Amino acid sequence: MWVLSVRCTTPSLQKFWRVLLNRLPHEPIPSLLILRNFSILQLIHTSLTLNPKFYQTDMNGKPPYASLHEKESGACNAKSDPADAGATFVLQSKGTWYHAGFHLTTAIVGPTVLTLPYALRGMGWALGLTSLTIVFFVTYYNYALMSKVLDHCESHGRRHIRFRELAADILGSGWMFYFVVTVQATINTGVSIGSILLAGDCLQIMYSELYPDGPLKLYHFIIIVTVVLILLSQLPSFHSLRHINLASLLLCLGYTLLVVVGCFRAGALKDAPRKDYSLSSSKYDRALNAFSSIAILASVFGNGILPEIQATLAPPAAGKMTKALRLCYIVIFFTFYSAAISGYWAFGSQVSSNVLESLMPDSGPSLAPTWLLGLAVVFVLLQLLAIGLVYSQVAYEIMEKNSADSTQGMFSKRNLIPRIILRTLYMIFCGFMAAMLPFFGDIVAVVGAIGFIPLDFILPLLLYNMEIRPSRGKPIYWVNLSIMVIFTIVGIIGAVSSVRKLVIDANQFKLFSNNVID
Repeated sequence: MWVLSVRCTTPSLQKFWRVLLNRLPHEPIPSLLILRNFSILQLIHTSLTLNPKFYQTDMNGKPPYASLHEKESGACNAKSDPADAGATFVLQSKGTWYHAGFHLTTAIVGPTVLTLPYALRGMGWALGLTSLTIVFFVTYYNYALMSKVLDHCESHGRRHIRFRELAADILGSGWMFYFVVTVQATINTGVSIGSILLAGDCLQIMYSELYPDGPLKLYHFIIIVTVVLILLSQLPSFHSLRHINLASLLLCLGYTLLVVVGCFRAGALKDAPRKDYSLSSSKYDRALNAFSSIAILASVFGNGILPEIQATLAPPAAGKMTKALRLCYIVIFFTFYSAAISGYWAFGSQVSSNVLESLMPDSGPSLAPTWLLGLAVVFVLLQLLAIGLVYSQVAYEIMEKNSADSTQGMFSKRNLIPRIILRTLYMIFCGFMAAMLPFFGDIVAVVGAIGFIPLDFILPLLLYNMEIRPSRGKPIYWVNLSIMVIFTIVGIIGAVSSVRKLVIDANQFKLFSNNVID
Protein backbone atom coordinates (compact mmCIF):
# COMPACT_ATOMS: atom_id res chain seq x y z
CA MET A 1 0.00 0.00 0.00
CA TRP A 2 1.28 3.43 -0.92
CA VAL A 3 1.35 6.12 1.78
CA LEU A 4 2.43 9.58 0.75
CA SER A 5 2.33 12.73 2.85
CA VAL A 6 3.80 15.83 1.24
CA ARG A 7 3.82 19.38 2.58
CA CYS A 8 4.81 21.50 -0.38
CA THR A 9 3.25 24.46 -2.08
CA THR A 10 5.70 24.80 -4.95
CA PRO A 11 3.64 24.38 -8.17
CA SER A 12 6.43 22.69 -10.16
CA LEU A 13 7.02 20.16 -7.39
CA GLN A 14 3.32 19.50 -7.02
CA LYS A 15 3.19 18.76 -10.72
CA PHE A 16 6.29 16.58 -10.34
CA TRP A 17 4.63 14.49 -7.66
CA ARG A 18 1.51 14.09 -9.76
CA VAL A 19 3.74 12.60 -12.46
CA LEU A 20 5.46 10.37 -9.89
CA LEU A 21 2.18 9.14 -8.43
CA ASN A 22 1.00 8.16 -11.90
CA ARG A 23 4.17 6.13 -12.33
CA LEU A 24 4.25 4.41 -8.95
CA PRO A 25 2.87 1.05 -10.15
CA HIS A 26 5.69 0.88 -12.71
CA GLU A 27 8.61 2.27 -10.69
CA PRO A 28 10.33 0.08 -8.05
CA ILE A 29 10.63 2.55 -5.14
CA PRO A 30 9.86 1.70 -1.48
CA SER A 31 6.25 0.80 -0.80
CA LEU A 32 6.10 3.15 2.21
CA LEU A 33 7.20 6.68 1.54
CA ILE A 34 6.68 9.45 4.09
CA LEU A 35 8.14 12.76 3.08
CA ARG A 36 7.66 15.82 5.28
CA ASN A 37 10.83 17.71 4.56
CA PHE A 38 11.19 20.04 1.62
CA SER A 39 14.93 19.39 1.23
CA ILE A 40 14.38 15.63 0.91
CA LEU A 41 11.63 16.31 -1.58
CA GLN A 42 13.94 18.55 -3.59
CA LEU A 43 16.71 15.92 -3.50
CA ILE A 44 14.47 13.16 -4.85
CA HIS A 45 13.04 15.54 -7.43
CA THR A 46 16.56 16.28 -8.67
CA SER A 47 17.82 12.68 -8.64
CA LEU A 48 14.82 11.24 -10.45
CA THR A 49 14.75 13.88 -13.13
CA LEU A 50 18.41 13.14 -13.81
CA ASN A 51 17.45 9.53 -14.52
CA PRO A 52 17.19 9.15 -18.32
CA LYS A 53 14.13 6.96 -17.96
CA PHE A 54 12.31 9.83 -16.24
CA TYR A 55 12.58 11.80 -19.45
CA GLN A 56 10.31 9.29 -21.11
CA THR A 57 7.60 11.53 -19.69
CA ASP A 58 7.32 15.28 -19.58
CA MET A 59 5.90 17.25 -16.65
CA ASN A 60 2.42 16.54 -17.93
CA GLY A 61 3.06 12.84 -17.55
CA LYS A 62 3.13 12.22 -21.31
CA PRO A 63 5.87 10.64 -23.43
CA PRO A 64 7.60 12.84 -26.02
CA TYR A 65 5.56 11.18 -28.76
CA ALA A 66 2.34 11.68 -26.76
CA SER A 67 0.39 13.18 -29.63
CA LEU A 68 1.33 10.22 -31.80
CA HIS A 69 0.56 7.78 -29.04
CA GLU A 70 -2.86 9.30 -28.41
CA LYS A 71 -3.70 9.18 -32.10
CA GLU A 72 -2.49 5.59 -32.23
CA SER A 73 -4.30 4.75 -29.01
CA GLY A 74 -4.77 1.14 -29.96
CA ALA A 75 -1.22 0.68 -28.72
CA CYS A 76 -2.27 0.40 -25.11
CA ASN A 77 -5.41 -1.58 -25.69
CA ALA A 78 -7.29 -2.09 -28.90
CA LYS A 79 -10.55 -2.01 -27.00
CA SER A 80 -9.81 1.10 -24.99
CA ASP A 81 -10.49 3.51 -27.85
CA PRO A 82 -13.71 2.78 -29.72
CA ALA A 83 -12.74 5.42 -32.29
CA ASP A 84 -9.77 3.34 -33.50
CA ALA A 85 -11.41 1.75 -36.54
CA GLY A 86 -8.08 0.33 -37.71
CA ALA A 87 -7.92 -1.84 -34.60
CA THR A 88 -11.67 -2.52 -34.47
CA PHE A 89 -12.12 -3.58 -38.09
CA VAL A 90 -8.82 -4.57 -39.73
CA LEU A 91 -6.84 -5.93 -36.75
CA GLN A 92 -9.68 -7.83 -35.11
CA SER A 93 -8.39 -9.95 -32.22
CA LYS A 94 -10.40 -13.10 -32.89
CA GLY A 95 -7.89 -15.64 -34.18
CA THR A 96 -6.31 -18.79 -32.78
CA TRP A 97 -2.64 -19.74 -32.79
CA TYR A 98 -2.98 -21.78 -35.97
CA HIS A 99 -4.65 -18.85 -37.74
CA ALA A 100 -1.59 -16.76 -36.82
CA GLY A 101 0.55 -19.63 -38.12
CA PHE A 102 -1.24 -19.43 -41.48
CA HIS A 103 -0.67 -15.65 -41.62
CA LEU A 104 3.02 -16.01 -40.70
CA THR A 105 3.60 -18.74 -43.27
CA THR A 106 2.06 -16.62 -46.02
CA ALA A 107 4.16 -13.62 -44.96
CA ILE A 108 7.45 -15.57 -44.99
CA VAL A 109 7.16 -18.64 -47.23
CA GLY A 110 6.53 -17.41 -50.77
CA PRO A 111 7.94 -17.84 -54.27
CA THR A 112 11.17 -16.30 -52.98
CA VAL A 113 11.94 -19.85 -51.83
CA LEU A 114 12.78 -20.49 -55.50
CA THR A 115 15.71 -18.04 -55.22
CA LEU A 116 17.47 -20.10 -52.54
CA PRO A 117 19.52 -22.23 -54.98
CA TYR A 118 20.79 -18.94 -56.42
CA ALA A 119 21.75 -17.80 -52.91
CA LEU A 120 23.75 -21.01 -52.44
CA ARG A 121 25.47 -20.38 -55.78
CA GLY A 122 27.18 -17.32 -54.32
CA MET A 123 28.60 -19.25 -51.34
CA GLY A 124 28.98 -22.92 -52.24
CA TRP A 125 27.72 -25.96 -50.36
CA ALA A 126 29.41 -25.57 -46.98
CA LEU A 127 29.08 -21.84 -46.43
CA GLY A 128 25.68 -21.73 -48.15
CA LEU A 129 24.00 -24.38 -46.00
CA THR A 130 25.71 -23.04 -42.87
CA SER A 131 24.44 -19.53 -43.60
CA LEU A 132 20.95 -20.84 -44.36
CA THR A 133 20.91 -22.66 -41.02
CA ILE A 134 22.21 -19.65 -39.09
CA VAL A 135 19.58 -17.33 -40.61
CA PHE A 136 16.92 -19.99 -39.94
CA PHE A 137 17.68 -20.07 -36.21
CA VAL A 138 18.43 -16.34 -35.87
CA THR A 139 15.11 -15.31 -37.40
CA TYR A 140 13.18 -17.81 -35.27
CA TYR A 141 15.02 -16.48 -32.21
CA ASN A 142 14.32 -12.86 -33.18
CA TYR A 143 10.62 -13.43 -33.81
CA ALA A 144 10.29 -15.37 -30.55
CA LEU A 145 11.92 -12.50 -28.63
CA MET A 146 9.64 -9.95 -30.27
CA SER A 147 6.64 -12.04 -29.30
CA LYS A 148 7.93 -12.13 -25.71
CA VAL A 149 8.27 -8.34 -25.74
CA LEU A 150 4.67 -8.01 -26.94
CA ASP A 151 3.50 -10.45 -24.24
CA HIS A 152 5.50 -8.57 -21.59
CA CYS A 153 3.98 -5.24 -22.60
CA GLU A 154 0.48 -6.74 -22.59
CA SER A 155 1.00 -8.17 -19.09
CA HIS A 156 1.85 -4.63 -17.94
CA GLY A 157 -1.30 -3.14 -19.44
CA ARG A 158 0.30 -1.92 -22.67
CA ARG A 159 -1.05 -4.09 -25.43
CA HIS A 160 0.56 -3.19 -28.75
CA ILE A 161 -1.06 -4.10 -32.03
CA ARG A 162 1.19 -2.14 -34.37
CA PHE A 163 4.94 -2.39 -34.96
CA ARG A 164 5.33 1.40 -35.08
CA GLU A 165 3.72 1.86 -31.66
CA LEU A 166 5.77 -0.89 -30.06
CA ALA A 167 9.03 0.69 -31.23
CA ALA A 168 8.00 4.22 -30.26
CA ASP A 169 6.78 3.17 -26.81
CA ILE A 170 9.88 1.20 -25.81
CA LEU A 171 12.52 3.36 -27.45
CA GLY A 172 10.72 6.53 -26.41
CA SER A 173 11.41 8.51 -29.53
CA GLY A 174 9.11 10.16 -32.04
CA TRP A 175 11.58 9.69 -34.91
CA MET A 176 11.55 5.93 -34.29
CA PHE A 177 7.79 5.93 -34.86
CA TYR A 178 8.26 7.57 -38.25
CA PHE A 179 11.25 5.37 -39.11
CA VAL A 180 9.26 2.18 -38.55
CA VAL A 181 6.22 3.58 -40.39
CA THR A 182 8.38 4.53 -43.39
CA VAL A 183 10.33 1.27 -43.58
CA GLN A 184 7.28 -0.91 -42.96
CA ALA A 185 5.16 0.96 -45.51
CA THR A 186 7.96 0.75 -48.09
CA ILE A 187 8.38 -2.99 -47.56
CA ASN A 188 4.67 -3.74 -47.58
CA THR A 189 3.94 -1.65 -50.66
CA GLY A 190 7.02 -3.07 -52.36
CA VAL A 191 5.95 -6.65 -51.68
CA SER A 192 2.44 -5.88 -52.94
CA ILE A 193 3.85 -4.41 -56.16
CA GLY A 194 6.23 -7.33 -56.55
CA SER A 195 3.43 -9.84 -56.00
CA ILE A 196 1.33 -8.25 -58.75
CA LEU A 197 4.33 -8.14 -61.09
CA LEU A 198 5.31 -11.78 -60.53
CA ALA A 199 1.70 -12.97 -60.73
CA GLY A 200 1.35 -11.15 -64.07
CA ASP A 201 4.59 -12.79 -65.19
CA CYS A 202 3.17 -16.22 -64.27
CA LEU A 203 0.09 -15.54 -66.39
CA GLN A 204 2.28 -14.41 -69.27
CA ILE A 205 4.36 -17.61 -69.04
CA MET A 206 1.24 -19.76 -69.30
CA TYR A 207 -0.18 -17.62 -72.10
CA SER A 208 3.05 -17.72 -74.15
CA GLU A 209 3.12 -21.52 -73.88
CA LEU A 210 -0.42 -21.74 -75.27
CA TYR A 211 -0.19 -18.84 -77.74
CA PRO A 212 3.48 -18.19 -78.61
CA ASP A 213 2.59 -15.33 -80.96
CA GLY A 214 -0.38 -13.98 -79.00
CA PRO A 215 -1.00 -10.22 -78.89
CA LEU A 216 -1.27 -9.83 -75.09
CA LYS A 217 1.58 -8.13 -73.26
CA LEU A 218 2.81 -8.26 -69.67
CA TYR A 219 0.83 -5.19 -68.63
CA HIS A 220 -2.41 -6.87 -69.76
CA PHE A 221 -1.82 -9.68 -67.28
CA ILE A 222 -0.86 -7.20 -64.58
CA ILE A 223 -4.24 -5.52 -65.11
CA ILE A 224 -5.99 -8.90 -64.73
CA VAL A 225 -4.14 -9.63 -61.46
CA THR A 226 -4.88 -6.13 -60.17
CA VAL A 227 -8.62 -6.53 -60.82
CA VAL A 228 -8.65 -9.85 -58.95
CA LEU A 229 -6.81 -8.30 -56.00
CA ILE A 230 -9.21 -5.34 -55.96
CA LEU A 231 -12.07 -7.79 -55.48
CA LEU A 232 -10.25 -9.85 -52.82
CA SER A 233 -9.06 -6.74 -50.98
CA GLN A 234 -12.64 -5.99 -49.96
CA LEU A 235 -12.37 -8.73 -47.33
CA PRO A 236 -12.58 -6.39 -44.34
CA SER A 237 -10.10 -7.76 -41.78
CA PHE A 238 -6.81 -9.59 -41.42
CA HIS A 239 -8.69 -12.36 -39.62
CA SER A 240 -10.94 -12.84 -42.65
CA LEU A 241 -7.88 -14.01 -44.64
CA ARG A 242 -7.37 -17.10 -42.46
CA HIS A 243 -8.87 -19.54 -44.98
CA ILE A 244 -7.00 -17.93 -47.88
CA ASN A 245 -3.77 -18.18 -45.90
CA LEU A 246 -4.40 -21.85 -45.11
CA ALA A 247 -4.71 -22.39 -48.85
CA SER A 248 -1.49 -20.37 -49.26
CA LEU A 249 0.32 -22.72 -46.86
CA LEU A 250 -0.81 -25.74 -48.89
CA LEU A 251 0.11 -24.03 -52.16
CA CYS A 252 3.68 -23.30 -51.05
CA LEU A 253 4.11 -26.93 -50.01
CA GLY A 254 2.66 -27.97 -53.36
CA TYR A 255 4.85 -25.94 -55.70
CA THR A 256 7.96 -26.60 -53.61
CA LEU A 257 7.35 -30.35 -53.91
CA LEU A 258 6.81 -30.01 -57.67
CA VAL A 259 9.99 -27.97 -58.13
CA VAL A 260 12.05 -30.37 -56.00
CA VAL A 261 10.83 -33.34 -58.05
CA GLY A 262 11.55 -31.41 -61.25
CA CYS A 263 15.09 -30.53 -60.11
CA PHE A 264 15.99 -34.08 -59.11
CA ARG A 265 14.59 -35.34 -62.42
CA ALA A 266 16.53 -32.71 -64.39
CA GLY A 267 19.75 -33.48 -62.54
CA ALA A 268 19.39 -37.21 -63.19
CA LEU A 269 18.88 -36.89 -66.98
CA LYS A 270 21.57 -38.35 -69.25
CA ASP A 271 21.93 -34.99 -70.96
CA ALA A 272 21.59 -33.06 -67.72
CA PRO A 273 23.37 -29.71 -67.42
CA ARG A 274 26.97 -30.03 -66.30
CA LYS A 275 27.20 -29.67 -62.51
CA ASP A 276 29.78 -27.06 -61.62
CA TYR A 277 29.89 -25.84 -58.02
CA SER A 278 33.01 -23.69 -58.34
CA LEU A 279 33.05 -20.12 -57.08
CA SER A 280 34.55 -17.02 -58.67
CA SER A 281 38.34 -16.95 -58.83
CA SER A 282 38.38 -13.34 -57.61
CA LYS A 283 38.41 -12.97 -53.82
CA TYR A 284 36.64 -9.62 -54.15
CA ASP A 285 33.82 -11.12 -56.24
CA ARG A 286 33.53 -14.12 -53.91
CA ALA A 287 33.19 -11.86 -50.88
CA LEU A 288 30.66 -9.58 -52.58
CA ASN A 289 28.63 -12.55 -53.87
CA ALA A 290 28.62 -14.11 -50.41
CA PHE A 291 27.29 -10.95 -48.75
CA SER A 292 24.73 -10.54 -51.53
CA SER A 293 23.60 -14.13 -50.95
CA ILE A 294 23.29 -13.55 -47.20
CA ALA A 295 21.20 -10.45 -47.94
CA ILE A 296 18.97 -12.64 -50.12
CA LEU A 297 18.58 -15.12 -47.25
CA ALA A 298 17.69 -12.29 -44.88
CA SER A 299 15.06 -11.01 -47.30
CA VAL A 300 13.64 -14.49 -47.90
CA PHE A 301 13.13 -14.96 -44.14
CA GLY A 302 11.82 -11.39 -43.78
CA ASN A 303 8.46 -10.58 -42.26
CA GLY A 304 8.10 -7.06 -40.90
CA ILE A 305 4.48 -7.42 -39.73
CA LEU A 306 4.73 -9.81 -36.75
CA PRO A 307 3.08 -7.40 -34.23
CA GLU A 308 0.14 -6.94 -36.61
CA ILE A 309 -0.17 -10.71 -36.99
CA GLN A 310 -0.01 -11.23 -33.22
CA ALA A 311 -2.72 -8.56 -32.90
CA THR A 312 -5.15 -10.92 -34.67
CA LEU A 313 -4.92 -13.39 -31.76
CA ALA A 314 -7.78 -13.43 -29.30
CA PRO A 315 -6.43 -12.14 -25.95
CA PRO A 316 -4.63 -13.22 -23.94
CA ALA A 317 -2.08 -13.80 -26.69
CA ALA A 318 0.69 -15.01 -24.36
CA GLY A 319 2.20 -18.27 -25.59
CA LYS A 320 0.00 -18.53 -28.67
CA MET A 321 2.50 -16.88 -30.97
CA THR A 322 5.15 -19.42 -30.00
CA LYS A 323 2.93 -22.20 -31.34
CA ALA A 324 2.27 -20.17 -34.49
CA LEU A 325 6.02 -19.70 -35.02
CA ARG A 326 6.64 -23.43 -34.61
CA LEU A 327 4.02 -24.23 -37.24
CA CYS A 328 5.50 -21.65 -39.59
CA TYR A 329 9.08 -22.84 -39.13
CA ILE A 330 8.17 -26.48 -39.69
CA VAL A 331 6.88 -25.41 -43.11
CA ILE A 332 9.99 -23.25 -43.63
CA PHE A 333 12.30 -26.16 -42.82
CA PHE A 334 10.77 -28.52 -45.36
CA THR A 335 10.33 -25.95 -48.14
CA PHE A 336 13.52 -23.89 -47.84
CA TYR A 337 16.00 -26.72 -47.42
CA SER A 338 14.48 -29.00 -50.04
CA ALA A 339 14.28 -26.24 -52.67
CA ALA A 340 17.79 -24.92 -51.93
CA ILE A 341 19.50 -28.32 -51.98
CA SER A 342 17.68 -29.81 -54.98
CA GLY A 343 18.03 -26.69 -57.15
CA TYR A 344 21.71 -26.14 -56.43
CA TRP A 345 22.47 -29.85 -56.83
CA ALA A 346 20.78 -29.97 -60.25
CA PHE A 347 22.24 -26.79 -61.80
CA GLY A 348 25.21 -25.75 -59.66
CA SER A 349 26.71 -22.38 -60.53
CA GLN A 350 24.50 -22.19 -63.65
CA VAL A 351 21.28 -21.94 -61.64
CA SER A 352 19.08 -18.94 -62.46
CA SER A 353 17.85 -16.43 -59.90
CA ASN A 354 14.54 -18.33 -60.07
CA VAL A 355 15.05 -22.08 -60.30
CA LEU A 356 11.88 -22.42 -62.39
CA GLU A 357 13.70 -20.58 -65.17
CA SER A 358 16.46 -23.20 -65.04
CA LEU A 359 13.82 -25.89 -65.51
CA MET A 360 12.42 -23.95 -68.49
CA PRO A 361 15.50 -22.77 -70.45
CA ASP A 362 15.03 -20.28 -73.29
CA SER A 363 16.77 -22.65 -75.70
CA GLY A 364 16.00 -26.34 -75.89
CA PRO A 365 13.25 -28.42 -74.31
CA SER A 366 12.04 -28.09 -70.75
CA LEU A 367 13.92 -30.22 -68.22
CA ALA A 368 10.73 -31.27 -66.43
CA PRO A 369 7.30 -32.42 -67.65
CA THR A 370 5.09 -29.61 -68.95
CA TRP A 371 2.24 -30.56 -66.63
CA LEU A 372 4.54 -30.35 -63.60
CA LEU A 373 5.89 -26.93 -64.53
CA GLY A 374 2.42 -25.66 -65.45
CA LEU A 375 0.95 -26.78 -62.14
CA ALA A 376 3.86 -25.23 -60.22
CA VAL A 377 3.32 -21.90 -62.01
CA VAL A 378 -0.42 -22.00 -61.21
CA PHE A 379 0.33 -22.68 -57.53
CA VAL A 380 2.83 -19.80 -57.44
CA LEU A 381 0.30 -17.50 -59.11
CA LEU A 382 -2.42 -18.31 -56.59
CA GLN A 383 -0.12 -17.89 -53.60
CA LEU A 384 1.07 -14.52 -54.86
CA LEU A 385 -2.51 -13.28 -54.55
CA ALA A 386 -2.54 -14.29 -50.87
CA ILE A 387 0.83 -12.62 -50.26
CA GLY A 388 -0.37 -9.40 -51.86
CA LEU A 389 -3.40 -9.40 -49.56
CA VAL A 390 -1.40 -10.07 -46.38
CA TYR A 391 1.13 -7.31 -46.99
CA SER A 392 -1.64 -4.84 -47.82
CA GLN A 393 -3.20 -5.13 -44.37
CA VAL A 394 -0.99 -2.49 -42.74
CA ALA A 395 -1.95 0.02 -45.44
CA TYR A 396 -5.63 -0.90 -45.01
CA GLU A 397 -5.36 -0.52 -41.23
CA ILE A 398 -3.95 3.00 -41.64
CA MET A 399 -6.67 3.88 -44.16
CA GLU A 400 -9.44 2.47 -41.99
CA LYS A 401 -8.16 4.24 -38.90
CA ASN A 402 -8.33 7.61 -40.63
CA SER A 403 -11.48 7.13 -42.71
CA ALA A 404 -13.87 4.76 -40.92
CA ASP A 405 -16.28 5.32 -38.05
CA SER A 406 -16.11 2.40 -35.63
CA THR A 407 -19.36 3.44 -33.95
CA GLN A 408 -21.14 2.30 -37.09
CA GLY A 409 -21.13 -1.20 -38.54
CA MET A 410 -18.24 -2.62 -40.52
CA PHE A 411 -20.50 -2.95 -43.56
CA SER A 412 -22.51 0.22 -43.02
CA LYS A 413 -22.74 2.59 -45.97
CA ARG A 414 -20.62 5.11 -44.05
CA ASN A 415 -17.70 2.65 -43.83
CA LEU A 416 -18.20 0.41 -46.86
CA ILE A 417 -17.98 3.12 -49.54
CA PRO A 418 -14.68 4.67 -48.29
CA ARG A 419 -13.22 1.17 -47.86
CA ILE A 420 -14.05 0.18 -51.44
CA ILE A 421 -12.71 3.45 -52.86
CA LEU A 422 -9.46 3.57 -50.85
CA ARG A 423 -8.54 -0.09 -51.27
CA THR A 424 -9.32 0.05 -54.97
CA LEU A 425 -7.11 3.11 -55.41
CA TYR A 426 -4.30 1.45 -53.45
CA MET A 427 -4.39 -1.66 -55.63
CA ILE A 428 -4.56 0.43 -58.81
CA PHE A 429 -1.45 2.29 -57.64
CA CYS A 430 0.40 -0.99 -56.96
CA GLY A 431 -0.71 -2.42 -60.32
CA PHE A 432 0.38 0.72 -62.18
CA MET A 433 3.82 0.64 -60.53
CA ALA A 434 4.18 -3.07 -61.37
CA ALA A 435 3.38 -2.41 -65.04
CA MET A 436 5.62 0.66 -65.23
CA LEU A 437 8.60 -0.88 -63.40
CA PRO A 438 9.02 -4.52 -64.49
CA PHE A 439 12.61 -4.26 -63.22
CA PHE A 440 11.20 -3.73 -59.73
CA GLY A 441 12.98 -6.87 -58.50
CA ASP A 442 16.28 -5.02 -58.38
CA ILE A 443 14.69 -2.16 -56.45
CA VAL A 444 13.07 -4.58 -54.01
CA ALA A 445 16.49 -6.16 -53.38
CA VAL A 446 17.77 -2.78 -52.19
CA VAL A 447 14.62 -2.18 -50.13
CA GLY A 448 14.97 -5.66 -48.63
CA ALA A 449 18.51 -5.03 -47.47
CA ILE A 450 17.61 -1.62 -46.05
CA GLY A 451 14.17 -2.62 -44.72
CA PHE A 452 13.89 -6.27 -43.72
CA ILE A 453 17.23 -6.40 -41.92
CA PRO A 454 16.46 -3.48 -39.55
CA LEU A 455 12.90 -4.68 -38.82
CA ASP A 456 13.65 -8.40 -38.46
CA PHE A 457 17.28 -8.68 -37.36
CA ILE A 458 17.99 -5.53 -35.35
CA LEU A 459 14.85 -3.98 -33.85
CA PRO A 460 13.48 -7.16 -32.17
CA LEU A 461 16.74 -7.59 -30.24
CA LEU A 462 17.01 -3.91 -29.41
CA LEU A 463 13.41 -3.87 -28.17
CA TYR A 464 14.06 -6.96 -26.03
CA ASN A 465 17.17 -5.49 -24.44
CA MET A 466 15.38 -2.20 -23.77
CA GLU A 467 12.08 -3.62 -22.46
CA ILE A 468 13.08 -6.86 -20.69
CA ARG A 469 16.45 -5.38 -19.66
CA PRO A 470 18.58 -8.53 -19.26
CA SER A 471 21.68 -8.00 -17.15
CA ARG A 472 24.88 -7.28 -19.04
CA GLY A 473 26.36 -10.23 -17.23
CA LYS A 474 23.95 -12.62 -18.95
CA PRO A 475 24.86 -14.26 -22.29
CA ILE A 476 21.54 -13.26 -23.90
CA TYR A 477 22.49 -9.57 -23.74
CA TRP A 478 25.73 -10.12 -25.63
CA VAL A 479 24.19 -12.61 -28.06
CA ASN A 480 21.58 -10.01 -28.97
CA LEU A 481 24.20 -7.29 -29.31
CA SER A 482 26.40 -9.50 -31.51
CA ILE A 483 23.52 -10.37 -33.85
CA MET A 484 22.62 -6.68 -34.16
CA VAL A 485 26.20 -5.71 -35.06
CA ILE A 486 26.71 -8.57 -37.53
CA PHE A 487 23.46 -8.01 -39.41
CA THR A 488 23.95 -4.25 -39.47
CA ILE A 489 27.18 -4.91 -41.37
CA VAL A 490 25.45 -7.50 -43.58
CA GLY A 491 22.65 -5.05 -44.32
CA ILE A 492 25.06 -2.29 -45.35
CA ILE A 493 27.14 -4.57 -47.58
CA GLY A 494 24.00 -6.25 -48.95
CA ALA A 495 22.57 -2.84 -49.84
CA VAL A 496 25.82 -1.94 -51.64
CA SER A 497 25.70 -5.25 -53.56
CA SER A 498 22.05 -4.71 -54.50
CA VAL A 499 22.75 -1.16 -55.70
CA ARG A 500 25.67 -2.53 -57.73
CA LYS A 501 23.36 -5.02 -59.47
CA LEU A 502 20.81 -2.24 -60.04
CA VAL A 503 23.49 -0.20 -61.83
CA ILE A 504 24.68 -3.19 -63.87
CA ASP A 505 21.11 -3.96 -65.03
CA ALA A 506 20.28 -0.31 -65.70
CA ASN A 507 20.91 -0.62 -69.45
CA GLN A 508 18.14 -3.24 -69.66
CA PHE A 509 15.52 -1.10 -67.92
CA LYS A 510 12.58 0.11 -69.96
CA LEU A 511 9.35 1.52 -68.61
CA PHE A 512 6.30 -0.63 -69.36
CA SER A 513 8.57 -3.36 -70.73
CA ASN A 514 7.10 -6.70 -71.77
CA ASN A 515 9.75 -8.63 -69.85
CA VAL A 516 10.57 -8.88 -66.15
CA ILE A 517 14.21 -8.09 -65.42
CA ASP A 518 15.74 -10.60 -62.98
